[in-house]
Amino acid sequence: MDTTRRQALGLAGGAAAAAAVAAAAPGLATAATRWGSPVKTLFWTATVTPCDKNLKFDPGAFRDILAWYRHCGADGVVVLGTSGEFPSFSMAERKLIAETALKDKLGLNIIVGPGTSNFPETLELALHAQDHGADGLLVIPPFYYNNPGVEPLTRYYSMLFDKVSMPINLYHIPGTSEAPIPIELLKNLQHYPNLAGIKDSTGNPAGYAAFVAACPELNMRTGTGNNLEHALDHGMGAILAEGNVFTKMCADTFAAYRAGKDYHVPLERMRAAEKLMRGAGTNIDSYGPMKYAIGLEMGGPQTYQRPPNPDVTDAQKAAIRETLAKIKDLP
Repeated sequence: MDTTRRQALGLAGGAAAAAAVAAAAPGLATAATRWGSPVKTLFWTATVTPCDKNLKFDPGAFRDILAWYRHCGADGVVVLGTSGEFPSFSMAERKLIAETALKDKLGLNIIVGPGTSNFPETLELALHAQDHGADGLLVIPPFYYNNPGVEPLTRYYSMLFDKVSMPINLYHIPGTSEAPIPIELLKNLQHYPNLAGIKDSTGNPAGYAAFVAACPELNMRTGTGNNLEHALDHGMGAILAEGNVFTKMCADTFAAYRAGKDYHVPLERMRAAEKLMRGAGTNIDSYGPMKYAIGLEMGGPQTYQRPPNPDVTDAQKAAIRETLAKIKDLP
């Protein structure tokens, strides 16, 4: 779908949309150099990376998906995060994916994931994102090296902060990285003015609350929906994989919060929709089913994931179609 078609469908965002977001929460406005966004309490979709049937990155489909997120009210996207299957793409592909998102940002706040298992490639991808106008970075620790400790991680991230001037967020996902982000690490890095915050994808309520309490000046984004109340009640943002399929419901929750309304009403509707979808045997948190559901919601073609992630099955397709219809009838 080209730009003209997206505009005709009302999917284009633009600077006016970003300005409206900032105007909706004047009390939360702050320096973009600190948090990488006009306000802290924003919702980023942890976007998928669409591939065609030949498992090649599909730039056209990606632009359409980003336009769909903006149309549904997302404030931003994280490109090449876990939902974006970042380890499945080459360095050249990752640059192309970032460039595709950043060429026309549609009013979205765009954070790019440059993380690899080695520093030179992480730095190269970080500088590439910076040079192409990204609003921030989400940097996973060098995975494979199990629990390297605070001081080695401090050195690793310091090397990056010394070379990159844009906002940097640390990615706490120890179940995948095997390298947790301790609070002590954040304290060691707090002298860098472009330390923006974190994404906490553990889903641990006590752990997330400890992050928020320790670093209230940063944007301690939750990466899981179960911690949304704590994030919102403390003026923090969220980067959500469920934002792919339930984009508008996520956006409505944040919009209600910023408008001073009861955000629990749209939040409970979103949770009811998620419960229906997960209870139907859709495996919606897997890449194949997730991308199939996005295609249905957009009215566009199916896109695909790379191995070793499995394809969506015919049974899952039927369950997803049936459940999406039920979700539309939710009060």
